Amino acid sequence: MDEAACRALLSNCTLCPRCCRVDRMRGQRGCCGAGDTLRAARAALHPWEEPCISGARGSGTVFFSHCALGCVYCQNARISRGGAGEKISVSRLAEIFLELQAQGAHNINLVTPTHYAPLVVRALEKVRGGALCIPVLVNCGGYEKPETVRLFEGLVDIWLPDYKYADGELAARYSAARDYPQTALLAIDEMVRQAGPAVVGPDGLMKGGVLIRHLLLPGALAQSLRAVDTLYGRYGDGVILSLMSQYTPMGRDPRFPMLARRVPQSHYEALVRHAAALGVTRCYVQEGTSADAAFIPPFNGEGIREGGKPSPPM
Repeated sequence: MDEAACRALLSNCTLCPRCCRVDRMRGQRGCCGAGDTLRAARAALHPWEEPCISGARGSGTVFFSHCALGCVYCQNARISRGGAGEKISVSRLAEIFLELQAQGAHNINLVTPTHYAPLVVRALEKVRGGALCIPVLVNCGGYEKPETVRLFEGLVDIWLPDYKYADGELAARYSAARDYPQTALLAIDEMVRQAGPAVVGPDGLMKGGVLIRHLLLPGALAQSLRAVDTLYGRYGDGVILSLMSQYTPMGRDPRFPMLARRVPQSHYEALVRHAAALGVTRCYVQEGTSADAAFIPPFNGEGIREGGKPSPPM
């Protein structure tokens, strides 16, 4: 992608389903809050993804700042809404990819990058097919446009979208995105078209395909059962599912009292049993101990600056 095409996409931004049409090149900010420059909060080996992603050495994870979805229960709110992160150039991002590879990363893991899609694509184009020889994956909230997903074609091996909601009412309440269920499925359709069936190598590491995550929320077991029905009915064993029990209350918001609770283990066990009864075989499950804020990484700028040092304390 040349610079002119990149600028055009940012000048009338419709990269996400919000379609704000703001001119980010002139300092305007849409729902995501991002400007015309890349911003990221951490680039480091990450051990807490699914085993086929983190492996023994870790996933080379780049956490981008800002987010177009804005879930009220976000565990990474410091970067999605809190402003944590540092500005970096396209060239610096390309260098970060190679630094992570040199540290032994099994893959490059781009967390919530699609509001920066044209800039990230330009960085990938600098190193893919050349110095960068490990898989690249996009780790996103699922609320994407197929057109934006297509910008990454030929550059991304693995897609890790969430499928957060099968219920539009719940999506409206917690993410102001009533259209989430159908919008996310169209985006995942495009990811599956691009990446093909999920492939895990003899070493246990994912080489290509789509892994779809679903987080069980408090009081939302029924919609989670529907989510599994929808995903398995649509994609079968062509994708890998990851059913997550790690919901962690991040505070008490009087508007959403249900979110102050943890998910009962019995509800999670019911979800796992439901998936097994459907015939789901390619699926990750979590232990109850994963619902802990200690698993949220520090967003201190590690690996973002040249030399990879964390930012000084604020």
